[in-house]
Amino acid sequence: MTTKTLRARAALLASAPLLLGVLPLSIAPAHAQAVRSAPTAMPIAPSVPDAVDTPYPGTIQIDVDATDLAHRVFRTKQVIPVAPGTQTLTLLYPEWLPGHHGPDGTIDALNGLRFFVDGKPVPWTRDNVEVYAFYIALPAGAREVTAEIVYTSPVTGSEGRVVMTDDLMNLQFNQMTLYPAGHYVRQIRVKPSVTMPEGWATATALDGQTQAGNVVSFAETDYQTLVDSPIFAGKHHKSWTIADDVTIEAFAHDPEDLVMPEGEQEAMSAMMTEANILFGSRPFDHYEFLIALSDELGGIGLEHHRSTEITLSPGTFKSWEDGQYPDKYGFSVDVIPHELVHSWNGKYRRPALTWTPDYRQPMRNDLLWVYEGMTQYWDLPLAARSGINTKDMTLAEIADAAGSYTIEPGREWRALIDTTHDPITANRKPKPYTTFSRSEEYYNEGALIWLEADMMIRTETNGAKSLEDFARRFFAAQDGDYGERTYSFDQLVADLNAVYPHDWASVLRERVYTAGAPAPTRGIELGGYELVFKEEPNAFRAGIQEEYDYLNLYYSLGMSVNDDGTVRGVLWDGIAFDNDIITGQVIEAVNGKAYSAEVIQDAITKAKDGTPIELLVKRGEDYRTVSIDYTGGLRWPWLVKKGEGETLLDRFLEARR
Repeated sequence: MTTKTLRARAALLASAPLLLGVLPLSIAPAHAQAVRSAPTAMPIAPSVPDAVDTPYPGTIQIDVDATDLAHRVFRTKQVIPVAPGTQTLTLLYPEWLPGHHGPDGTIDALNGLRFFVDGKPVPWTRDNVEVYAFYIALPAGAREVTAEIVYTSPVTGSEGRVVMTDDLMNLQFNQMTLYPAGHYVRQIRVKPSVTMPEGWATATALDGQTQAGNVVSFAETDYQTLVDSPIFAGKHHKSWTIADDVTIEAFAHDPEDLVMPEGEQEAMSAMMTEANILFGSRPFDHYEFLIALSDELGGIGLEHHRSTEITLSPGTFKSWEDGQYPDKYGFSVDVIPHELVHSWNGKYRRPALTWTPDYRQPMRNDLLWVYEGMTQYWDLPLAARSGINTKDMTLAEIADAAGSYTIEPGREWRALIDTTHDPITANRKPKPYTTFSRSEEYYNEGALIWLEADMMIRTETNGAKSLEDFARRFFAAQDGDYGERTYSFDQLVADLNAVYPHDWASVLRERVYTAGAPAPTRGIELGGYELVFKEEPNAFRAGIQEEYDYLNLYYSLGMSVNDDGTVRGVLWDGIAFDNDIITGQVIEAVNGKAYSAEVIQDAITKAKDGTPIELLVKRGEDYRTVSIDYTGGLRWPWLVKKGEGETLLDRFLEARR
């Protein structure tokens, strides 16, 4: 570059600030033009391989250290073989879990991830889209990968379900392990072990249990069976055999809670006998009821092929007296037959679109009204026939479910079928107005639909056939087969028609797919009972109110209220709703008296003569007086027999043994 050129450029640069300062003023338009940038979408290329039905090469060693009770932490070491030439290992954390009906794998508690090859750390990344997937870059010649995981389980209930306490534990392998992508989980072999706290007992459906010191080891199995076989463990444990190869494995904080009177044991054994009669076969080779009598461990009632996880209130077992549980405990114990029934319905027979080959593929829940609704239906007779629950408690449970649908405005816009998506869309979070939004209605409404179907068959065949004939046909299994047989809506209908020919497809579609239908009470009526309302709660609702310290006034003032006066829930378009009372507000006084359950019930009763009910309501720091004109008195749903003699519903609840 010449000296002349340099000087010319310097002169130009020296003048640039002046030009830049003047030029925009001379050419700027009077008004700026509107502009909207418009990017185009970047395609999302699939990166995680779909599962195929081929064996994963080798067996994965899984060792869980469950001894850190002080911090509620599980530490896992996995040794994962890899095929020669593998450059990247893709591992998945379980997301869509059987029985959960939604994507609620607790990946937020998966921490401390580290991977090693030959003792040296190797890098890993998480997929940008499928955040439950991890990629581990492998050096040449790698034959196995060691994974280290720290699972930080919830310390308090506000963080999630508590699974570890100072003396109890509920270990679920899906929470603290990873599995290789690209294979059906039944094709991935694993060899598990767990190091337990000193002196703890362990119960699980896993086979081949041995113990050396505090290390409990199990036989080699597949990853599907491992995830389907949780562990309950604790300081205080007791076991009862209630049938061949069937045990109750109970754990408690206080060993005095591990008491089961002889009559209670007989009722549990009778439940197994009644289940065998109902279904005619057993889709398991052995079965363990894993039960924690605890108010510290997070609540659960979860089905598995050969076991179930259940928590009950600490005093439940020892409360048995004079052949029954008090209402406070009786309302909840039907979870025991419920989870047992799931071994047939939900585990062995499973809707085709709900079954998945791994824990990555989404579940489609359109038949949950069968999976859960029919299970809810069959747990009623098993509880009543065995004596686990009284007939009155069982009738009260039916009444409570049916009564709720007589006042549920959400039925007008949301069909039952749409509630099968609730585990995905709501993930069981609290809702402000469940009577309007609806929730997982496929349980109770599903059960009432099956009650109607059963009573229809019994009526039309003069008692010669029933839904029990369908159960023995539909759930027929080879004893000991704890695999899965899937079905479709059409196959369900075909088996119903094989028992009693009818247009079942239309009946079921109308009940399940149609919004705005009346409350599903026809089964009650065909069964020889009617739904009525009385001024005292039925046994089922009384038990719930006592256990959870609240009063259900939905059928009168349109709300439920905790014993301290805090509004627990409000009926959409009900009296409380119309008076701008919402959840969380506090009723301080009723007719000038400090709030209590007795005071408000007395006021509701006295208001039948036209006297207004005056509530002093606190919202934040503000108080207001609400005057309610209501004369209908206290109301709770009951079932009352029509006429005399034995009815179809009576016979439905009679023992078969």
